[in-house]
Amino acid sequence: MALSFMEGNEALARGAIAAGCNFFAGYPITPATTIFNNMLKMLPATGGVCIQGEDEIASMGYCIGAAMAGKKALTATSGPGISLYSEQISFAIGSEIPLVIADVQRLGPSTGSATRGADSDIQFLRWGSTSGVPVIVLAPKDALDCYVLAVHAFNYAEEFRCPVFIASNKEIGMTSESFDLDSVELPPIVERKYFSGDLYLPFEAEPEKAPPFLPIGGKTLVRQTSSTHGPDGYITIDPEVIAKNQERLRQKIHSARNRIALFEEDIKENSDTLIISYGVTARSVEDAGKKLQKKGKPVSLLTLKTLFPVPEELLREKAKLFKRIVVIEMNLGQYINEIRRILCDKRVEFYGQMNGVLITPTKIMEVIENE
Repeated sequence: MALSFMEGNEALARGAIAAGCNFFAGYPITPATTIFNNMLKMLPATGGVCIQGEDEIASMGYCIGAAMAGKKALTATSGPGISLYSEQISFAIGSEIPLVIADVQRLGPSTGSATRGADSDIQFLRWGSTSGVPVIVLAPKDALDCYVLAVHAFNYAEEFRCPVFIASNKEIGMTSESFDLDSVELPPIVERKYFSGDLYLPFEAEPEKAPPFLPIGGKTLVRQTSSTHGPDGYITIDPEVIAKNQERLRQKIHSARNRIALFEEDIKENSDTLIISYGVTARSVEDAGKKLQKKGKPVSLLTLKTLFPVPEELLREKAKLFKRIVVIEMNLGQYINEIRRILCDKRVEFYGQMNGVLITPTKIMEVIENE
């Protein structure tokens, strides 16, 4: 066993390289900058390209251009940068441009506190684009997750031709810890499906599927537009064509939500309480669970790694045996309503905290014990 000691941001960068990432563009911002630093060290050695944009908007544009040319692109930022990305996130969704966006969250709103963590952006990642078309959001709880979920993120981006978010957190991204990098089992690498044939229509696809890909600037003419378009890539205002494409954009992700629902669980036989959490908070929940077990008050745990699309079937299946559901978030309640919507027949309680301080196991135990 060869232990590696690294922060979550480095692990995420290494995971991106393992997934085949060959392009990075970004702008320095705490607490995401060390992803940029690590990509700057690692990408050129693999033949990749690493660029600092003049700002976040330009950096996102570089990534979109690189992805349209066939590159596997990554960018990294925090809350204020995500806000600036929003217009081009919509472009990437509507034009089916695969890329991975690492959001190392910090305390908001606005510039907030650059050196304090929080899960401030969870709802923004889902809804911070026009149209409401679904996106994929993955949430690591530690450095190891950053490594593994980076590979999943690129796989999903390639398969579904969409932007995929990694919702990290300052406390994960900038905390160093040990894990055995060599023994980690990564998922098989997925590549986007390339078109083969004579007549290429850039947005022609089967229902619930992404269209096959050809790069901009190749031998075949490829049209791209940020406007509503038909299968041929030309702008259209035909309601039937628009509706058909909108439904496909929705269903290509929703139809796969069971398959892409990543999670961990620790189900105790004699417990009637299920704690649902995600991100760095899940680690405090795990510690609280161990202490409650020693006190003879076992609780079961569900750690979500895929936040969006919401894993509805998973939540219903795991919650059905429990009388009490408790959701713990490092914010004022950005995911709780998704769970209440799905588990509307259950008692669902919430504790949230958003003051720049981690939620402690002791606090979680108080919440659980004070029924």
